[in-house]
Amino acid sequence: MKGWKRVIHEVMADVAAARDRDPAAQKVSTFEILSSWAGVQALLAHRVAHALYEAGLPFLPRLLSYLTRAVTGVEIHPAARIGREFFIDHGSGVVIGETAEIGERVTLYQGVTLGGTGFQRGKRHPTLGDNVTVGSGAKLLGPIAVGDGAKIGANTVVIEDVPPGATVVGNPGHPVKVDGKRVEGPDADWIHLPDPIAEAIKTLSQRIADLESRLADLDGGETPGGEPPQLRERTGRSSAGG
Repeated sequence: MKGWKRVIHEVMADVAAARDRDPAAQKVSTFEILSSWAGVQALLAHRVAHALYEAGLPFLPRLLSYLTRAVTGVEIHPAARIGREFFIDHGSGVVIGETAEIGERVTLYQGVTLGGTGFQRGKRHPTLGDNVTVGSGAKLLGPIAVGDGAKIGANTVVIEDVPPGATVVGNPGHPVKVDGKRVEGPDADWIHLPDPIAEAIKTLSQRIADLESRLADLDGGETPGGEPPQLRERTGRSSAGG
Protein backbone atom coordinates (compact mmCIF):
# COMPACT_ATOMS: atom_id res chain seq x y z
CA MET A 1 0.00 0.00 0.00
CA LYS A 2 2.86 2.36 0.82
CA GLY A 3 4.34 1.80 -2.64
CA TRP A 4 1.07 2.69 -4.37
CA LYS A 5 0.74 5.89 -2.32
CA ARG A 6 4.19 6.82 -3.56
CA VAL A 7 3.10 6.17 -7.16
CA ILE A 8 0.05 8.43 -6.73
CA HIS A 9 2.19 11.27 -5.33
CA GLU A 10 4.71 10.84 -8.17
CA VAL A 11 1.96 10.97 -10.81
CA MET A 12 0.52 14.15 -9.28
CA ALA A 13 3.99 15.73 -9.37
CA ASP A 14 4.46 14.62 -13.00
CA VAL A 15 1.16 16.24 -14.06
CA ALA A 16 2.16 19.45 -12.29
CA ALA A 17 5.51 19.36 -14.12
CA ALA A 18 3.76 19.00 -17.49
CA ARG A 19 1.54 21.96 -16.72
CA ASP A 20 4.52 24.03 -15.58
CA ARG A 21 6.86 23.31 -18.53
CA ASP A 22 4.52 22.84 -21.49
CA PRO A 23 2.89 26.09 -22.71
CA ALA A 24 0.18 23.99 -24.39
CA ALA A 25 -0.85 22.60 -21.01
CA GLN A 26 -1.79 25.95 -19.52
CA LYS A 27 -5.41 26.11 -18.32
CA VAL A 28 -5.85 22.43 -19.23
CA SER A 29 -7.53 20.06 -16.78
CA THR A 30 -5.68 17.20 -15.13
CA PHE A 31 -8.00 14.71 -16.81
CA GLU A 32 -7.17 16.12 -20.26
CA ILE A 33 -3.44 15.94 -19.59
CA LEU A 34 -3.69 12.34 -18.39
CA SER A 35 -5.84 11.33 -21.35
CA SER A 36 -4.05 13.10 -24.21
CA TRP A 37 -0.40 13.84 -23.27
CA ALA A 38 1.59 10.84 -24.54
CA GLY A 39 4.65 11.63 -22.44
CA VAL A 40 2.59 11.82 -19.26
CA GLN A 41 0.74 8.60 -20.14
CA ALA A 42 4.03 6.77 -20.74
CA LEU A 43 5.39 7.99 -17.42
CA LEU A 44 2.19 7.05 -15.59
CA ALA A 45 2.40 3.52 -17.02
CA HIS A 46 6.08 3.32 -16.07
CA ARG A 47 5.35 4.30 -12.46
CA VAL A 48 2.97 1.35 -12.24
CA ALA A 49 5.28 -1.03 -14.14
CA HIS A 50 8.23 -0.06 -11.94
CA ALA A 51 6.21 -0.69 -8.77
CA LEU A 52 5.24 -4.13 -10.09
CA TYR A 53 8.86 -4.81 -11.09
CA GLU A 54 10.13 -3.91 -7.62
CA ALA A 55 7.42 -6.15 -6.12
CA GLY A 56 8.96 -9.07 -8.02
CA LEU A 57 6.03 -9.80 -10.34
CA PRO A 58 7.09 -11.61 -13.52
CA PHE A 59 5.95 -10.82 -17.07
CA LEU A 60 3.37 -8.13 -16.21
CA PRO A 61 5.80 -5.18 -15.91
CA ARG A 62 7.35 -5.94 -19.31
CA LEU A 63 3.94 -6.46 -20.90
CA LEU A 64 2.79 -3.09 -19.60
CA SER A 65 5.96 -1.46 -20.93
CA TYR A 66 5.43 -3.10 -24.34
CA LEU A 67 1.81 -1.96 -24.58
CA THR A 68 2.80 1.56 -23.52
CA ARG A 69 5.36 1.73 -26.30
CA ALA A 70 2.76 0.60 -28.84
CA VAL A 71 0.32 3.31 -27.73
CA THR A 72 2.60 6.28 -26.95
CA GLY A 73 5.80 5.63 -28.91
CA VAL A 74 7.79 5.92 -25.66
CA GLU A 75 9.81 2.92 -24.45
CA ILE A 76 10.84 2.87 -20.77
CA HIS A 77 12.24 -0.30 -19.24
CA PRO A 78 10.37 -1.22 -16.03
CA ALA A 79 13.64 -1.29 -14.07
CA ALA A 80 14.64 2.29 -14.96
CA ARG A 81 14.66 4.63 -11.96
CA ILE A 82 12.97 8.00 -12.52
CA GLY A 83 12.69 10.84 -10.01
CA ARG A 84 9.80 13.21 -9.32
CA GLU A 85 8.55 15.96 -11.65
CA PHE A 86 9.84 14.24 -14.78
CA PHE A 87 8.50 15.56 -18.09
CA ILE A 88 8.69 14.15 -21.63
CA ASP A 89 7.67 16.79 -24.18
CA HIS A 90 5.82 15.29 -27.20
CA GLY A 91 7.25 11.89 -26.26
CA SER A 92 7.49 10.10 -29.59
CA GLY A 93 10.68 8.08 -30.04
CA VAL A 94 12.00 8.40 -26.48
CA VAL A 95 13.91 5.30 -25.26
CA ILE A 96 15.07 4.84 -21.66
CA GLY A 97 17.14 1.74 -20.92
CA GLU A 98 17.06 -0.73 -18.05
CA THR A 99 19.83 0.69 -15.84
CA ALA A 100 19.12 4.36 -16.57
CA GLU A 101 18.71 6.61 -13.52
CA ILE A 102 16.99 10.00 -13.77
CA GLY A 103 16.95 12.64 -11.05
CA GLU A 104 14.24 15.13 -10.17
CA ARG A 105 12.81 17.89 -12.39
CA VAL A 106 14.34 16.43 -15.57
CA THR A 107 12.97 17.30 -19.04
CA LEU A 108 13.39 15.18 -22.20
CA TYR A 109 12.21 16.21 -25.65
CA GLN A 110 11.12 13.87 -28.44
CA GLY A 111 13.53 11.31 -29.89
CA VAL A 112 15.90 11.20 -26.91
CA THR A 113 17.73 7.93 -26.24
CA LEU A 114 19.27 6.95 -22.91
CA GLY A 115 20.93 3.83 -24.27
CA GLY A 116 23.76 1.40 -23.74
CA THR A 117 26.79 0.46 -25.81
CA GLY A 118 27.84 -3.06 -26.72
CA PHE A 119 26.66 -6.14 -24.87
CA GLN A 120 28.22 -5.58 -21.45
CA ARG A 121 26.26 -6.47 -18.33
CA GLY A 122 25.64 -4.43 -15.21
CA LYS A 123 25.34 -0.65 -15.25
CA ARG A 124 25.29 0.31 -18.93
CA HIS A 125 22.92 3.27 -19.26
CA PRO A 126 23.26 6.98 -18.35
CA THR A 127 22.63 8.58 -14.96
CA LEU A 128 21.06 12.05 -15.09
CA GLY A 129 21.22 14.44 -12.15
CA ASP A 130 18.54 16.90 -11.08
CA ASN A 131 17.26 19.73 -13.31
CA VAL A 132 18.76 18.27 -16.51
CA THR A 133 17.27 19.20 -19.90
CA VAL A 134 17.91 17.06 -23.00
CA GLY A 135 17.03 18.44 -26.46
CA SER A 136 15.21 16.54 -29.19
CA GLY A 137 17.06 13.71 -30.91
CA ALA A 138 19.96 13.65 -28.44
CA LYS A 139 21.64 10.29 -27.77
CA LEU A 140 23.24 9.63 -24.38
CA LEU A 141 25.09 6.33 -24.54
CA GLY A 142 26.80 4.18 -21.94
CA PRO A 143 27.14 4.41 -18.13
CA ILE A 144 27.92 8.13 -18.21
CA ALA A 145 26.94 10.69 -15.58
CA VAL A 146 25.25 13.99 -16.45
CA GLY A 147 25.63 16.54 -13.67
CA ASP A 148 22.90 18.62 -12.07
CA GLY A 149 21.57 21.48 -14.17
CA ALA A 150 23.27 20.34 -17.40
CA LYS A 151 21.74 21.10 -20.82
CA ILE A 152 22.16 18.73 -23.79
CA GLY A 153 21.53 20.31 -27.22
CA ALA A 154 19.33 18.74 -29.88
CA ASN A 155 20.89 15.85 -31.86
CA THR A 156 23.93 15.81 -29.59
CA VAL A 157 25.69 12.47 -29.07
CA VAL A 158 27.06 12.21 -25.52
CA ILE A 159 29.49 9.41 -24.67
CA GLU A 160 31.42 11.01 -21.80
CA ASP A 161 30.50 12.47 -18.43
CA VAL A 162 28.97 15.94 -18.41
CA PRO A 163 29.92 18.32 -15.56
CA PRO A 164 27.17 20.07 -13.58
CA GLY A 165 25.77 23.22 -15.17
CA ALA A 166 27.41 22.58 -18.56
CA THR A 167 25.76 23.01 -21.96
CA VAL A 168 26.81 20.28 -24.42
CA VAL A 169 26.38 20.30 -28.20
CA GLY A 170 27.84 18.48 -31.22
CA ASN A 171 28.84 14.94 -32.20
CA PRO A 172 30.58 13.85 -30.10
CA GLY A 173 29.23 16.28 -27.52
CA HIS A 174 31.43 19.21 -26.42
CA PRO A 175 30.76 21.34 -23.33
CA VAL A 176 30.22 24.98 -24.33
CA LYS A 177 28.89 28.18 -22.78
CA VAL A 178 26.14 30.47 -24.05
CA ASP A 179 27.11 34.16 -24.02
CA GLY A 180 29.73 33.40 -21.38
CA LYS A 181 27.20 32.23 -18.81
CA ARG A 182 25.12 29.15 -18.08
CA VAL A 183 21.54 28.91 -19.31
CA GLU A 184 18.92 29.34 -16.61
CA GLY A 185 15.52 27.66 -16.33
CA PRO A 186 14.07 24.40 -17.69
CA ASP A 187 13.38 25.83 -21.17
CA ALA A 188 16.90 26.60 -22.38
CA ASP A 189 17.51 28.80 -25.44
CA TRP A 190 17.94 26.01 -28.02
CA ILE A 191 17.91 28.53 -30.91
CA HIS A 192 21.13 30.40 -30.13
CA LEU A 193 23.46 27.64 -28.98
CA PRO A 194 27.10 28.25 -29.96
CA ASP A 195 28.62 26.34 -32.88
CA PRO A 196 31.98 24.77 -31.80
CA ILE A 197 32.87 23.77 -35.39
CA ALA A 198 32.45 27.33 -36.68
CA GLU A 199 34.50 28.62 -33.76
CA ALA A 200 37.30 26.13 -34.55
CA ILE A 201 37.31 27.13 -38.24
CA LYS A 202 37.43 30.81 -37.25
CA THR A 203 40.46 30.17 -35.02
CA LEU A 204 42.27 28.20 -37.75
CA SER A 205 41.52 30.91 -40.31
CA GLN A 206 43.04 33.56 -38.05
CA ARG A 207 46.15 31.45 -37.41
CA ILE A 208 46.65 30.92 -41.17
CA ALA A 209 46.34 34.68 -41.74
CA ASP A 210 48.96 35.34 -39.03
CA LEU A 211 51.35 32.80 -40.58
CA GLU A 212 50.90 34.32 -44.04
CA SER A 213 51.58 37.76 -42.64
CA ARG A 214 54.79 36.60 -40.97
CA LEU A 215 55.88 34.83 -44.18
CA ALA A 216 55.23 38.02 -46.15
CA ASP A 217 57.41 40.00 -43.72
CA LEU A 218 60.24 37.51 -44.18
CA ASP A 219 59.95 37.61 -48.00
CA GLY A 220 59.48 41.36 -48.11
CA GLY A 221 56.28 41.01 -50.12
CA GLU A 222 52.57 41.30 -49.63
CA THR A 223 50.38 38.85 -47.81
CA PRO A 224 49.36 36.14 -50.32
CA GLY A 225 45.80 35.76 -49.24
CA GLY A 226 44.99 39.32 -48.14
CA GLU A 227 42.55 39.70 -45.30
CA PRO A 228 41.01 36.46 -44.00
CA PRO A 229 37.29 36.05 -44.54
CA GLN A 230 35.22 37.28 -41.66
CA LEU A 231 33.06 34.59 -40.05
CA ARG A 232 30.08 36.23 -38.49
CA GLU A 233 28.07 34.71 -35.69
CA ARG A 234 24.80 33.20 -36.83
CA THR A 235 21.84 35.17 -35.51
CA GLY A 236 18.93 33.35 -37.14
CA ARG A 237 17.18 30.18 -36.08
CA SER A 238 19.05 26.89 -36.02
CA SER A 239 18.08 23.23 -36.13
CA ALA A 240 18.59 22.84 -32.38
CA GLY A 241 14.96 23.32 -31.48
CA GLY A 242 13.31 21.27 -28.74
